[in-house]
Amino acid sequence: MNKSRLFRELVNGPELLMMPVAYDGLSLLAIEQAGFKATCVAGYGTSGSVLGLPDIGMISSSEMLTNYANLIARTELPVMVDIDTGFGDVNNVIRTVQQVEQMGAAALFIEDQTYPKRCGHMGGKSVVEVEEYLPKLKAALWARKNPDFVIMARTDARTVHGLDEAIRRAKIYAEAGADMVFVEAVTSKDEMRRVNTEIPVPSMANMIEGGRTPFLTKDELQDVGYAFAAYPCGPLYAAARAVQKWAATLKEEGTTENFASPENMMDFAEYNKFIGADEIREREKKFFE
Repeated sequence: MNKSRLFRELVNGPELLMMPVAYDGLSLLAIEQAGFKATCVAGYGTSGSVLGLPDIGMISSSEMLTNYANLIARTELPVMVDIDTGFGDVNNVIRTVQQVEQMGAAALFIEDQTYPKRCGHMGGKSVVEVEEYLPKLKAALWARKNPDFVIMARTDARTVHGLDEAIRRAKIYAEAGADMVFVEAVTSKDEMRRVNTEIPVPSMANMIEGGRTPFLTKDELQDVGYAFAAYPCGPLYAAARAVQKWAATLKEEGTTENFASPENMMDFAEYNKFIGADEIREREKKFFE
C-alpha cells in the first residue's frame, strides 16, 4: 500500500487520526517511537529549528523542502507537508507539488494567505481573494501524479473575514477538488462543529497550546466532527523549554550533574539507542563477516 492511500484510510477510519508535527529528525523519531500512525512537517517548526525565527514567511522554499526531504527519508510513517502559499504563482505550485510527491510525502496543504504568510494563530494576517487562490489549488491538483496523493486546502479567512466567509471558501475549495480542508483558527466548539457540519470533505483541527482554537481532547475533537488533528507546536515548545532549562543550569551551577536525571534528559547510552546507533553498528558487522 502506498503512503498516500494509507493516509487516506487513516483519515477516513473510525477513529480521529492524531498527527503530531515533527520539526527535525529527533522530534520525528520521538513521534514514531511513541506509536503514532502519521506525522506532518510544517513551516512553523522548520523556521524555528532551522533559522531560530518565527513563522512569518522568512524561510525559503529550498530550506523548507530540504528539511522535509530529510525527514520523509527517515520514517516509514505517512507524512503530510505544509507548502505555505505555494512559493509563487501556479508554476511554482506545480513544481513544489511534484517535488514533495517525489520525496515520498503522502499529502500536502496549501493556504490562501497573502505572501509573506504568518502562523495561522498570529495577528496581522491577510488572505487573497478566492479567485487568486483557486488557480493555485487547481494547479496543485493537476500536478500530482499519484491519484491517491492528498491535496488539502487551508483557509485563514476566519480571523480576517469571519466564520461565514471561511466556510464559504472551504466549500468552494472542496467543490474545486480539494480532498480535505483546514479552516484555521476557529475560536469555539460551536464553530468547530459548524465547520464539520457544513463542509462535505474531511476536515483537520489544529491543536496549538495557547492558540486561538480550544485545545480539545481526542474524543472531543471526534465528537465535533473532525477526521484528524495536527499538533504543530507541542514538540517544539517542549524541546525549547528543556534546552532552556539545561543551558540555564549549566550557566548558573557550572555543571549539569544535578539536572541529568532520567526525567530531564537521556544519557549517552540511551540517546545512542534512541537515534539508532546500536542498530547501525550491528548492521555494519555483516559486511565484515
